[in-house]
Parts: sequence; structure tokens; C-alpha cells
Amino acid sequence: MTDQNSAELAKTFEPAGIEAKWYAHWEQNGLFRPERPDAEPYTIVNPPPNVTGSLHIGHALDNTLQDVMIRYERLRGKDALWVVGTDHAGIATQMVVERQMEAKGDKRSNYTRDEFIGKVWEWKHESGGTITGQLRRLGCSMDWSREQFTMDPHFTKAVVKVFVDLYNQGLIYRDKRLVNWDPKLKTAISDLEVETREVQGGFWHFKYPLADGVTRDDGLDYIEVATTRPETMLADMCVAVHPEDARYLSVIGKDILQPLTGRRFKIVADEHADPELGSGAVKITPGHDFNDFEVGKRAGIKAADMLNMFDAEAKVVQTADGLVPAEFIGMDRFDARKLVVERMKEAGFLIPHVTKDKEGNEVLQDAEPRTIQTPFGDRGGVVIEPWLTDQWYVDAAELAKAPMEAVRSGAIEIVPKTWEKTYFNWMENIQPWCVSRQLWWGHRIPAWYGSDGQCYVAETEEEAQAKAGTSVTLSRDEDVLDTWFSSALWPFATLGWPEDETAPPSPSGEGPGVGAIPISDGAGLQSPTPTPPLKGRGDKSLLAKHYPNDLLISGFDILFFWDARMAMQGLHFMKEVPWKKLYLHGLVRAADGAKMSKSKGNVVDPLLLIDKYGADALRFFMCAMESQGRDVKMDERRVEGYRNFATKLWDAARFCQRNGISGSTSVAAPAATSAVNKWIIGEVVETVAALDQAMADLRFDAAANTVYHFVWDQFCDWYIELIKGNFDTETRAVAGWVLDQILVMLHPFMPFVTEELWHALGKRDGELIVAAWPDPQAAVDPAAKREVEWLIALVSNLRTAKNELGIAPGAKLDAYLPDPSAQTRAIIEANPAVIERLARLNGIRFAPAPAGAAMQVGAGDANIVVPLDGVIDIAAERARLEKALQVSQKEARSLEGRLGNPSFVEKAKPEAVEKARADHAMHAAEAERLAAALGRLG
Repeated sequence: MTDQNSAELAKTFEPAGIEAKWYAHWEQNGLFRPERPDAEPYTIVNPPPNVTGSLHIGHALDNTLQDVMIRYERLRGKDALWVVGTDHAGIATQMVVERQMEAKGDKRSNYTRDEFIGKVWEWKHESGGTITGQLRRLGCSMDWSREQFTMDPHFTKAVVKVFVDLYNQGLIYRDKRLVNWDPKLKTAISDLEVETREVQGGFWHFKYPLADGVTRDDGLDYIEVATTRPETMLADMCVAVHPEDARYLSVIGKDILQPLTGRRFKIVADEHADPELGSGAVKITPGHDFNDFEVGKRAGIKAADMLNMFDAEAKVVQTADGLVPAEFIGMDRFDARKLVVERMKEAGFLIPHVTKDKEGNEVLQDAEPRTIQTPFGDRGGVVIEPWLTDQWYVDAAELAKAPMEAVRSGAIEIVPKTWEKTYFNWMENIQPWCVSRQLWWGHRIPAWYGSDGQCYVAETEEEAQAKAGTSVTLSRDEDVLDTWFSSALWPFATLGWPEDETAPPSPSGEGPGVGAIPISDGAGLQSPTPTPPLKGRGDKSLLAKHYPNDLLISGFDILFFWDARMAMQGLHFMKEVPWKKLYLHGLVRAADGAKMSKSKGNVVDPLLLIDKYGADALRFFMCAMESQGRDVKMDERRVEGYRNFATKLWDAARFCQRNGISGSTSVAAPAATSAVNKWIIGEVVETVAALDQAMADLRFDAAANTVYHFVWDQFCDWYIELIKGNFDTETRAVAGWVLDQILVMLHPFMPFVTEELWHALGKRDGELIVAAWPDPQAAVDPAAKREVEWLIALVSNLRTAKNELGIAPGAKLDAYLPDPSAQTRAIIEANPAVIERLARLNGIRFAPAPAGAAMQVGAGDANIVVPLDGVIDIAAERARLEKALQVSQKEARSLEGRLGNPSFVEKAKPEAVEKARADHAMHAAEAERLAAALGRLG
């Protein structure tokens, strides 16, 4: 039973204190995962944020949607588990710690590997929990008692097992291939960690002389090649031409003599060379270009024989054939580029780019200026260098087969379905996944080598030694695994796999479980063990009960980083999909639709929005704006509007409280005899059904708008107005019950204000977070619905008409309705007080209206006549309306013409076109309104 006492609500709604109070209460009392051993499970895993991270606006969207689902299913009585934790973020974390060391005049190379890793753990314990505190501020009801970290010992055990099993199954292997090499971080990175930027560069053309006096059919003794990276010619190994390019048929198989290195290599036929592009001939550097790598292989050059001209910092080194001139050795790649061009130009092998000045004179330039799509590392921020090196690879093509079939069969449902095409396109063309990284922080690869290079993969060094024999001295692989390799196990390793009868937690958000006897990870590093294992609830283990997960909510931008890889590993090791549904949401963009970035200065801090408007307002904004297949445009005014929505609910609850309306003790709807009470119960029934359908369809916008309109329109604007002055026992009971249903329905979206109001309205048997989802056990009463909707139509239409004609809202008017239908007559006769109070009418007479100017107002099948003589100056009002109508029509026509001009729509700034459309819609609507007002005057 709750120990929170009801009290009179404050006059103003102040979210800060409410949020801090209730979150602490929920967490301290274990309410994020109450004991429900026999309940149906519902499971979501949180995409683990980087341990280095801080809450950004994308996190706010992603986690709000997850929390809405978990709170909704918890209210529906399920054993709702939201797995939470952080990712060790290999590159990001190592960068943070190294930067801190540099600031103190220290560096990583001053320490052994184990000493440095110890410093990373120290940083993690001191500073690694920032984002978990921020998730709490957002209201995320995660199971913090089982907080995970991807470097926890139990998780590391799962990672090692997966690697070893995949290796033994032939699905992980070591190979020499080109990788995306980050020269700043000195590690390989994946394609997904490379971002393409536009860089102003050059396109150089060079002569490559044919050897041995050979000439082409046209008499030329050279091949023209072009490149944006001239420095790579120091490691060129052939020139490719198209096998059907007539210009080069006679020289295919002949030799080129590379001018700078003197290296001889062949002209090869390969369809990679496009006769329509440039000279149709391409210089091939298989050790430093991904396309060239494939051409080289087709030309019979083995990867082991491909020339490498760079070290880990992208500085020039001597190639295996020793032909790189000494002056280039040790140079940075971009400095080498300049010198290569200079030397080729001096030797007469540079073909200048010819342009003309304003006077028509020829101008010679070394290169053709070009905007080049250039790969950068998203962490290191420097140009990526394709580098030939030995790395560990996963056979992703094989592992992708089961996830593709799972989506085709419906075992995994992707929402929105439009993302399936993108998913299949990537999976069907997937490349080997490079999983090794040249870092110290991370899961060290469980592979050991003998002095002869023989590799032994095992879960422990003892097992590797047993495989190698006692006489072999082993050294462990220096690399660690890609962070995404470990996070791909998140849906099942967090639940205790491979020891599925237990699920070791990582308590209190303190990272690796704080606990007993230190154990070794096999490399001499001491890591703390987890606390005693947490058994599953009921007869099933945690893993058996909660795998597969029910839903994964993810940004589309990590569909391939994480989602697809979880599907691969889950299906391979668990033989079941990791989750039944995959919901992909869009990005949160700036108000103008631009992508947020620090350089643009348009980044929005969600914590500042929470400080200003409260977490409930930000959460509701995220849900209301989350429309399937679309990005969310940030709009602070709407966040403010949802703060006003919370205030309106607060004021409605205060009104109810002051009028003796308290919380209900019944899940089912109370008995009702009056039409207005029957109507509002029916509205609850319809709202619950619409809300349940929206949640089932993962239509967060529809769900939020459904409850919003019920609260604001039906309850606050109409029901409360209709019952004012009539607070009998039945009405108090119904109003209290309806307000309870509102609090429960709204709780997943706005948990803080609803929990506060729940307790303020009376003594409760428990907290709202674990209350029961609405089950009205009632039906819509058609007669009551018809009656109240007739009254609402009358009042609304009359208020609109008054506003259009400039009549004071409070002015009381006469009204006439000759020959009403029996149904309408009954409604009018049953509601005289409401008609007088809300419609501001002196009753409705069932007789013809007197002669003279009048306006007509519709309600249902009735056309009510309201005389205007003596109320307004008819002639003056008609003149005013006609003048205003002409202005609006003129503006609308002007804007329509501009929008109909393709030149404007195609060439104007997008924001200018958007404004023109909005202005046109406004003036068109105003013209329609004014025309209707004139029509009322007759």
C-alpha cells in the first residue's frame, strides 16, 4: 500500500519537485519490475548507450518510446522487463581517457596494457554513469537492479564463447584484406563507422610510359591515367583497361615502366575500367584502394604480394620490392602527394589541366579542381586510408541467411514495413565483417600464437596451451573485438546466457558487478565478479522466460550497426529471433528540417528542455510527433504547449478536488443514469479501444493524440462544463472514475504528473505505475451520445457564429426552431439549464422566428434561427465582412499563382516555399470563414 497521503493540490503545476520525488520513490520501492512470477512476460532491451555518453535529443526520443511501451504493458499486468545497461564503447572510451592523460602531460605509452586498462576502469567508476542519471531524469522505468555493462565478467564470458564457437564453426577467420584504417586512432574501423564528406581536391592526369619501345596503334608511347590520390602511384602494380576498348587492345599484356619507382607492371584487361570515363585506363594500387584490390585479385596478384606503402600513421614506408625513392620515406601521405606531383611534373609526365581565362587565353593547372567524396573516420575525424592488413572477419553472408528468412516469414516484423527493402538490400550484399580493432580497451581476442605463427583459439589461455602443447610458448593476439560484436549479444547475454539458469546483475549502475573474489580474464587483468546470480521468476529461467524479446525500438541509423547483427547472433546461437518486432524511428531534426550538428549550432539539449518545461512535456512531444516513416522536427513551442496540457489537467484535477470529486475504487465504470454521465463513460470506452489499437500498431502519434483530445476536449472542455452546478453522488462517482481512467491512460506518456494527481485525489492501495489498465466493462450508449453531441454542436456552432459576426460571447440571444423532430425536441426539453448556461440562449422556442435579419445555426437535424435585429448593425457588419473577404481572396489567389509557378517552387529556398504554402492555407481558410459568416446574414 502506498504511504503517499492525498493533499490539496497547489495552485500552480511545478514539475521539477514532482519528478525528483516520484522517480526516487519508484526506484527505491522496486516498482519498475514488481514481482509477477506468473504473469505473461514482456521484454525490451535498451540500445546500450556509450558509457562515455550524455543524453542527446535522439536518446530522448528512443528511450521515451521504449518507456511508453514498458509502462503500458506493466499497467496491463505483464512481467515487464526493460533491460538496461551501457556499452564499453572501445574507441570512444579509450579516446576520452587518453585525452585526460594528455591534459596532464601523460600518455598511454607510459603504461603497460594492463596498467592503462586499470586507468580506464578507474575513469568508468568515477565518470561513467552520467547518462544513466540522465535517463532517470527522463523518467525511464528500467530495471536498474540488473543494470548491465558490456565488459562485465559474465558478459565477457558470453563474448568469448561466441567468438570461439564461430571460429570452430568456420564462421570467424583471419585474413589479409583491405580495411578502413584510421591513422589517428591507429585502428581498423567498419564501413558503418566511416562518414563521407565533400572535400575540395584535385584530379591529376599523368603519362605512364610503355616499356621496351612499345607504342599504341595511334603511335603514342604512353598510357594516360588519372587519380585523386597521386601518392598511391608509389605502390601501383598494374594499369587496367577495358577488354573491348579498341584503343588499348594491342598493348594488353605489355609492360608499363612507372616513372618514379621504375617498377615494371602489366596492362591488364578488366571491366572495372570504363572506356567512357577519362582516358579509359586506370592505375591500380591493390594495397590501397578497395576497387583496385578486387582488380588486383582478378589479375592474379595474391593479397600477400600486394604492395603496402604506408605505416599505421599513414606515413610512407618502403615497399617490399624496395623501389620507393628514399626522399619519400617517412613523409605524411599528403606531403607525399605534393612531392609526387612535383617530381612527375619535373620529369614531364604530368598532363596539365587546361582552362581559359576571361580573355580566352589558355591557363595551365596541375590538376582539375574537383569536389571529392572523401571518407573520414567518425571518431578520429581524419581521412580514412584503405590499408592492407591481417584482421579477424566474421562470415556475415552466412550468418545473414537466417535473419533474412525471419523477416520474409514474418518471424521478425519490421515497422514501418518500408524499411524491409533497405534491410534486404544490405543483407543480400553484405561483406565480411571485420571485427578486430587495434585498441587496448575492449574484449581481447581469445587467440594465441606459437613462435611459428600457428594460431590457437580457445576460451582460456590454459585451453590454448593444451592445444599447442606444453613445449610451445604462446603470445596472445594484441587486438580487441569491435564494440558491435559484443553488443550484438545484448538480447540474450544480458539474460544470463550461456548459463541460462542465472542472470548475473551489475548492481547500482556501478558497472561490473561489485562483488567478491576477483577473477582473471585470461590476460592478467583483474575484473570484479558479479553479485550472486539472480534466478528467473517462477519455474522458468530468466532467459527462457524473456527470450525472445517482444520488441526492439531503434533508430534507423543503427539498423546495420546493431539490429541486423543482433538478428544474426540471436538466430545462430539461440535458434530463435531476438525480438518479434523491430520498430525503426526517424531522426530528431532542427525545426527547419536540417540535421542537428554542433557546427551548425542547432543542437537541442533535452536536459535543458526538461529544466524548462518538465520531462512529461518533452516525452509527450516526442510521442505526438513520432509518425512512422518520418523524422521528428524539433519545435520548442509544441513542448511548451504540452506543458500547458499538463497544467490544464492539473487545473481540472484541482477543480474536481474542490468539488468533492475523489479517486475511484472501481476499475469498472460506475452506474450512470444521466445522459452526460453515460456519454462520458462511452467516450472512455471508445478512447481506451482507440488507444489500445494505436499501441498495438506502434502508432505513437495516434496514441498520444487520442488521449490528448479526450482529456482536453471531451473531459476538460465539455464534461466538466456540462456537469458544473450538478455535483450529485452519481456525477461525483463518474467524474472521479473518469479522471482515474485519464491518469492511467496518460501515465505511459506523462508518468510524473499523473502519479502526483493519482495520490492527490485520495488514499490509494498502490502506486499508479502498477495500477490496472482501464477495463470499463461498459458500452457506448447511443442515445446519450446523440444527446450530448447535439448539445456540443449547438454550443460550438453558436459560439463560432457569434465570433464571426462580432457578437460578444456572453450576449444572451433568442432562438427559434419551428417543427423540431421528436428526438431534437426531447433533447432541448431535457437540457434547458445547459442550453441557457453554455449556449447563452433564452431558451429555444418551438415556433417560427419573427421577420427580420437573423442567423442560422445547425445542430444535428435542427436549423435554429437566431434573430439579429437590435443585436448588431447588419449593414455595417456585411460591409466589414465583404471587405475582409476580398482581401483574403486576393492574397490567396496571389499565393496560389506563386505556388503554381515551377520556377518559384524549384528555385526558392525550401523554407520560403513552405511559408508560402502555410500562408496560402491560412488565407484560403479565412476566406472560407468570412464567406460562411456572410452566408449567415442572408
